[in-house]
Amino acid sequence: MLQAFANSFKIPDLRKKILFTFGIIAVYRLGTFIPTPGIDGGKLSVFFENLAQTSGGTLFGVMNLFSGGAIHRLTIFALGIMPYISSSIIMQLLTVVIPALEKLAKEGEVGRKMINQYTRYGTIILSVIQSFFIALWLENPSHFDGLEIVEFPGWGFRLLTVITLTTGSAFIMWLGEQIQEKGIGNGMSLIVAAGILSRAPTAVSQIIALMKPGAHSARQIDPLTVVFMLAIMVLAIVAVVMLTQGERKIPVQYPKRVIGRKVMGGQSVFIPFKVNNGGVMPIIFAQSIILFPATIGVFVPNNFIQQVATSLASQTWGYTISTMLLIIFFSYFYTAIAFNPVDVAENMKKYGGFIPGVRPGASTADFFDFIINRITLPGGIFLAVIAVAPDLIAKWLSIPYQVADFFGGTALLIVVGVSLDTIKQIESQLLMRHYEGFMKRGRIRGRQRQYV
Repeated sequence: MLQAFANSFKIPDLRKKILFTFGIIAVYRLGTFIPTPGIDGGKLSVFFENLAQTSGGTLFGVMNLFSGGAIHRLTIFALGIMPYISSSIIMQLLTVVIPALEKLAKEGEVGRKMINQYTRYGTIILSVIQSFFIALWLENPSHFDGLEIVEFPGWGFRLLTVITLTTGSAFIMWLGEQIQEKGIGNGMSLIVAAGILSRAPTAVSQIIALMKPGAHSARQIDPLTVVFMLAIMVLAIVAVVMLTQGERKIPVQYPKRVIGRKVMGGQSVFIPFKVNNGGVMPIIFAQSIILFPATIGVFVPNNFIQQVATSLASQTWGYTISTMLLIIFFSYFYTAIAFNPVDVAENMKKYGGFIPGVRPGASTADFFDFIINRITLPGGIFLAVIAVAPDLIAKWLSIPYQVADFFGGTALLIVVGVSLDTIKQIESQLLMRHYEGFMKRGRIRGRQRQYV
């Protein structure tokens, strides 16, 4: 594998792409430390630290994950890639329910470019809306336990915040597209993964601090516990790789056709059905719904909302069970949106393809539906277990959630998935130029779709 990395820098074109990708990521990380004008970032960081300790988890934690820590400092990249992700999800849903968009999606490259353009417009609109409400929220000291985050509130501050955060979100979107065109890997996914990995030094420093005598924790962490935690991390990574790469292959045969003097067709192919067809999206949907009452409970002093927020707080059984059930539900939901068995069966029938032992047409569609339902359930359960693993580990070992988050959940899924996809692209470049890939036996399979 080390030889493969060395070979990747021997190819001028591939070396240029890799260095360009690292340069774009460096620009992104630099922007996460440039503060938004008119905001006291120090006081805001103190507020979010206290919020994480008292409420356990809110939507701000999910936003902070995808922004690489920028939301807690409210830098120019505070919105991160979340507006783009939300716009992409909305476009996927609208493509299913609006016939004009569905027709556009089937027009190939031209249709894909138009849908991407609509996604960009949606990203700008969502960024403007989110940044405006963030500005209103920052102006009120009562939301921050009396801390004055904004020194000069008013419409001037609101407009400046909207322009700054919207421009930052659009710039991040442009950076991701530059990686996609001139670099290596999926640009948006790499930006999110870079933000997640940037928290690794903080997690390591927290573990070292907990190992020192007199550490402020329910119990002091000894070296044996650290070794045990590393073993759990390795097992979690193996489990995520199995979940990401797992698939069920359905054989499809095409009959021979005689066209003039040529014999066409007659080949046998496979349709791969991913075990985790929705990627990280079911976790994002589930956590957004579960953590919404906790976020509202921070700002609305209502007894009923406070009770709901307490029962669904992070590291409680209510949160764990509800999150697992919602992840399984959204695994089915996202799979139903992303894959239409009727369309696939009709396309196969149009070109003469068939599954051995299954009649073409409606019977093939029912067979696809049966297979999807069978593999989605264990995939959803596996995904739910990985998602709640950080909460269980944090409670079991009495360690901060920021440390336990590297043992599973959204962060680990994104990092492993992006790493596999990027390594696959580098490996394909090496093999195309007659170099040995990362694996001497077999090849790394690519993911069916990106999650951002």
